[in-house]
Amino acid sequence: MLFLAVVGVSLSAPLTAMVTAPMLALAFWRNAAGAAALLPVLLTGERATLSGLRWRDLRSSVVAGLFLAAHFAAWLPSLSMTTVAASVALVTTTPIWTALAARVSGVRLPAAVWGGLLLAFAGVVLIVGVDVTVSTEALAGDALALLGAICAGGYVLAGARARQRLATSAYAVVCYSVCAVVIAVAALLVDAPLTGFEARDWWLIAAITVSAQLFGHTVLNLVLSSVGPTVVSLAVLLEVPGALLFALVLLQQVPPLLALPGVLLVVAGVALVVRAGRPPTLVEPAT
Repeated sequence: MLFLAVVGVSLSAPLTAMVTAPMLALAFWRNAAGAAALLPVLLTGERATLSGLRWRDLRSSVVAGLFLAAHFAAWLPSLSMTTVAASVALVTTTPIWTALAARVSGVRLPAAVWGGLLLAFAGVVLIVGVDVTVSTEALAGDALALLGAICAGGYVLAGARARQRLATSAYAVVCYSVCAVVIAVAALLVDAPLTGFEARDWWLIAAITVSAQLFGHTVLNLVLSSVGPTVVSLAVLLEVPGALLFALVLLQQVPPLLALPGVLLVVAGVALVVRAGRPPTLVEPAT
């Protein structure tokens, strides 16, 4: 099941890069469909968890949805501006930002975590340095991917707090619904259509929803209790080489050779942070 989840999230970025519809439309339908798919689970298997809920129980889920909307608004456009390998590597730095947030809140970080932070930072510098020579658009894509990772950090932290009070299905339905509503409003403001696409785009949106939102995120939450958060978080990092391979097959996209050491350093640094810190907030990928 863990292997299936990694394949699911690895397909997300290459399939997204193939979509010609507006990225806000993709984010809207992906989250709306995810909420709709989980609603029957909530109303049948976990309905009892809804009794006695108050606003403060839902507040963290709403905040997570806001951060998730910001994440998608930043990260999805980056996939058409820089390579899939660079974008995915940079967006998987989410554990770096959650670790720094923990340090700001007063948590002492082990020395190995700081070592991982330095490795990942060196990788980011290498990737950005290569993209400086490629184009300003690629550099802007890198910046958006990093912004997406920071927003994903807020989503993960708020989601971890929400799940202390809510069942996973209740949290996900609220979070995905809020995200979809916010993105729909944003699409209305910038006059981005949410319908009227070619059949190819609808099939791609459906494939992304099934692979990343359902097989990816949902299965990762299912196996969490049996394999533990550290194993799941480390497995999620396999998305980087997985996305690179799928981009090679589906898009014939080969990242610049000099960027590959940077990608490896980012993955190694984030893996060290996860393994050394073992915080339970590093479970859910945002791609």
